[in-house]
Amino acid sequence: MADPKYRSVMLIDDNEIDNLINQKMIESATITKHIYTHTGAKSAIEFLRNIEKLEVADVVLPDIIFLDIDMPLMDGFQFLDEFEKFGNLVKKKCKIVMLTSSINPQDFNKSKKYLNVKLYINKPLSHESIAALSL
Repeated sequence: MADPKYRSVMLIDDNEIDNLINQKMIESATITKHIYTHTGAKSAIEFLRNIEKLEVADVVLPDIIFLDIDMPLMDGFQFLDEFEKFGNLVKKKCKIVMLTSSINPQDFNKSKKYLNVKLYINKPLSHESIAALSL
């Protein structure tokens, strides 16, 4: 079997069922060996802050972050605002995919303002949307 396309990916969604479904889709697509799952944007930011300090950060940081928009405490856009404060290593390594149930055109347009957001996909992940990833 060929090596996975990505070393690791991260799912950030307050809905545990969505996280589980998306995790299973990613596992079945065999695009990565490691999947980090967070049910809150704050814990994901803390996780990334802690990794950023490590010598092995470039190996441990996720290649792709699948980010939901509508979450309590810190929503996806607040996560993106915090993400902008990271150093170049994190911003260069982690590509963000907005993975949301939002069909609001304002959300789509707002996400385009963030350089690290590479794609906007509607939930849940599908084999087609995973296969089409080229980040």
